[in-house]
Amino acid sequence: MNQTSRTIRRMEQRKKARRRWLRVGRHTLLFCLVAALGVGLYGMIDLLHRDASNQSELPSSPSASDSTGSAPEAAISLSFAGDVMMSGNVEKTLQEKGYEYAFAHVRPLFLADDYTIVNLETPVTERGTPSDNKEFVYKSPPASLPAMKEAGVDAVNLANNHSMDQGMDGLLDTLHNLEAEQLEYVGAGRDDTRAYAPVFFEKNGIRVALLGFSRVIPEVSWYAGKNKPGVAASYDPARAAEAIRQAKTEADLVVVIAHWGKERVDEPVDHQTMLAHAYIDAGADLVVGGHPHVLQGFEKYNGKWIAYSLGNFIFTRASEPKTWESMVLQASCTKSGDCTLTMLPYHAELGQAVPMNESDGALLRKRIESISRQVSIHPNGRVE
Repeated sequence: MNQTSRTIRRMEQRKKARRRWLRVGRHTLLFCLVAALGVGLYGMIDLLHRDASNQSELPSSPSASDSTGSAPEAAISLSFAGDVMMSGNVEKTLQEKGYEYAFAHVRPLFLADDYTIVNLETPVTERGTPSDNKEFVYKSPPASLPAMKEAGVDAVNLANNHSMDQGMDGLLDTLHNLEAEQLEYVGAGRDDTRAYAPVFFEKNGIRVALLGFSRVIPEVSWYAGKNKPGVAASYDPARAAEAIRQAKTEADLVVVIAHWGKERVDEPVDHQTMLAHAYIDAGADLVVGGHPHVLQGFEKYNGKWIAYSLGNFIFTRASEPKTWESMVLQASCTKSGDCTLTMLPYHAELGQAVPMNESDGALLRKRIESISRQVSIHPNGRVE
């Protein structure tokens, strides 16, 4: 009996000990859980505090109300190229290779911009009476115009010394053929009112007036007059300046295409500078010239750009290497009349404009910079 009692007591003692250990285990587990939770909360609070401190050290992002920046001003992209004609050996080349051959390398460029202008250095006709007092007389086929239009050319300048190489009939045919292809033209017309009138176009909310004038005209009979077809002469800048002033009242941006200067001469002669400044004083925002058959430099006058000569573009191949140098001049102009220029070097091969390679292009940019007036031309072609 005593043995049994001792056994029972030992069992009860074991149960009590087991219950004590269970209580201790539960308390220990609870303590650990509470400790872990406390450490986690501390870490989270510390992390949030550090993040808040770091954020306070960063510059605050500008809000719509306190930002000093503004959306960039809208601009229109313009491309200009020099003398274009499809006569003589050029015509033979294009008849063999197709008229689209002439613009094969510039088509993507011209189609990507908002507006493209070239100097059309030829009548476009199948008839006419050739001038008998000139060394070079041109005549290009109307079949060449669709390729020009398809390549992205939007307008041509006719104020030059070749538009009437085939007489008045040749000029009238040229006007008719351009109109049939919906190619705009400036610098000539069926009378003087049309010859001196601008062509207006609008892109990106910017209205542009384009005009063309020539200071190189073989004879007075070529001058446009009242009820008389001809070209817009500008030996005296008065009529051109009045046309520019009037255009400025109807447009945000006024662009002038000028035919002037002396052939195969790198530097502009006095009358080029005089006329360019007069055009700008009258309200022109950009003046782009031609006729010398070589490239000439740039000048900025009263905040407005002058490109004195773009040389040949789609032309025959003369013996003078400088006449083979060409460019596409790109202008990005704002509604307020500010233009930035980029010069893209090209070779004027027989009947085709071909981009220069990198080394030739660098040399040409450097040469044009050297004959410009306080101008820098960057490796990307930017003119400043």
